[in-house]
Amino acid sequence: MYQQELLYSYNSFAITAVLFVLIILFNEFGFRLGRYVQNRTDVEIKELTGSVQASILGLLALLLGFTFSMSMQRYDDRNQALIEEANAIGTTVLRVQLLPAPRQERMTEMLRQYIELRITLGEINLTQHAERNRYNQQVKQLQGQLWDLAVQATNEDPRPVTTGAFVAALNEMIDNQGKRHALLQMHVPEVVLLLLFIVFIASVGILGYSSGLSGKRIVAPTVLVSFLISMIVFIIIDLDRPMRGLIQVDQGIMQELRDAGR
Repeated sequence: MYQQELLYSYNSFAITAVLFVLIILFNEFGFRLGRYVQNRTDVEIKELTGSVQASILGLLALLLGFTFSMSMQRYDDRNQALIEEANAIGTTVLRVQLLPAPRQERMTEMLRQYIELRITLGEINLTQHAERNRYNQQVKQLQGQLWDLAVQATNEDPRPVTTGAFVAALNEMIDNQGKRHALLQMHVPEVVLLLLFIVFIASVGILGYSSGLSGKRIVAPTVLVSFLISMIVFIIIDLDRPMRGLIQVDQGIMQELRDAGR
């Protein structure tokens, strides 16, 4: 079961919208605070504030790049795992022809069921734990039945170039399913996302504070920068949430495999 965290159950749009509102509020608070201390602060302090602002913005850029790279890597890994599993299933389907003739029809039918289960499971939201657990149990049971049938075929024909080749392909298919399942559980640690949010809010807050010290408000550029960075944060979250957001792993290769067997 997927490890539950504070933000994972919330919609990506809602998180981004709340973050954007908080950014605007903190920017306004920073501006008002800057205006309040404007006449109580000397030029040196104002220059130092500019240096602090540049440092926080640099830290924000570093965190954005780091977090985006992390989420993109996980997305790429899930794509690669899907391709590897589909290839392993395709190889297993082809090697059914190496089994003793009485076993081929039953094994082919079970592999069709297995492909259907994997496609269905790949379309279920990760937050639907009960339904995912039910399908995962069916996948495990079918894997056990496939393995039992392979063992029976091996007893009938123990040659490594026939049944042995099929068993190797079946073993790889099961391993790839486990790898893909494990990759679905991997995502950007929530503490990294929370740190990104805090730095983002602080950076826009210090922008507002700096504007308040100068007595000049720069609304449009601040809102534009806040919006663009919010969109980047949305993409980071969306990439990190398989089978939930706008960016999803395309299961076309598995569907083609299913259609080819019909």
